[in-house]
Amino acid sequence: MRKLLAAALCLAATVTATGCGANVESAGDAKSRSSDQPVTLTNCGQKITFDKVPERVVTNDVGITELMFALGLEDRMAGFAMPDDKGDLSGVPWKDGYDRVKWLSKDQLTKENVLDARADLVFAGWNYGFREDAGFTPDALKKLGVPSYVLTESCRNGRTETSRGIMPPLDALYTDLTNLGKLFGVEQRAATLIADFKKRIADVRSRAPEKSPKVFLYDSGQDQPFTSGRYAAPEQIITEAGGVNVMHDVEDSWTTVGWESVVRRDPDVIVICDYGDVTAEQKKKFLLSYAPLRDVSAIRHKRIFVLDYVDLVESPRNPSAVARLADYLRTVTAKS
Repeated sequence: MRKLLAAALCLAATVTATGCGANVESAGDAKSRSSDQPVTLTNCGQKITFDKVPERVVTNDVGITELMFALGLEDRMAGFAMPDDKGDLSGVPWKDGYDRVKWLSKDQLTKENVLDARADLVFAGWNYGFREDAGFTPDALKKLGVPSYVLTESCRNGRTETSRGIMPPLDALYTDLTNLGKLFGVEQRAATLIADFKKRIADVRSRAPEKSPKVFLYDSGQDQPFTSGRYAAPEQIITEAGGVNVMHDVEDSWTTVGWESVVRRDPDVIVICDYGDVTAEQKKKFLLSYAPLRDVSAIRHKRIFVLDYVDLVESPRNPSAVARLADYLRTVTAKS
């Protein structure tokens, strides 16, 4: 997660003004439900009941944190965890949220910093904070008296012990916004965001190229590539942009595949997920020089497009990512 977007996207205006056609009330204007009124939500297929509105939420990772910011819920947060390789946060959407909410950890959440923050809700996901190896799980937190909400993109689906994803990725985004809206009493704000996102994506889809380029999402890895299956955000970002995810048949979210499957499916375009210590340019150089890929169409024509990590995980940035990828795919099809 080397950097966030260098400039505020139109999506920022969606939350703070009407620049993208949305009219979202401010946090001060929202009518919150009674703090002692129980709310029951469905999260990862299970019913969970909250006896009161959480007042000290802690979040893990950028996409999850910005879901809270997009709903104007900074004043309900006690902090967030996020690696410090994000670059300059001064020009990103929801800057006020980053300024107002405490940065608890530049790694991942732990039981210790959750308890230190006196959290009354942990909003994270499997592989987005929750992890068995460190014992940081919803069950472990429950024993400490701290409720959890699991990012829907990361819900485990029962196919294996670790496979994730139970619905199309954008449905996961809308589900979480709806649930958070209900929990915090900002249903109208959530509904307005969802309606705006759907409209923007529909506008992009209406201009999709007649021919759908095949797209491979490259996250990382040299011996084996880490990529997106059917249930991670890139699946629908690619599809709604007018492409086809070559790993659509993989019934998982983020997962490892073999290079031979990439070669066999011969993508027309490769999208690089930009984050971490290996830069997007270094990833591009590797892909262009990796001998087994030399006959792949995307490599032969040097059709490589870069999106940031926050664009490609479940987040309020997904609609903007759809639009930007669509613009690129239209240039590809125009030249072919």
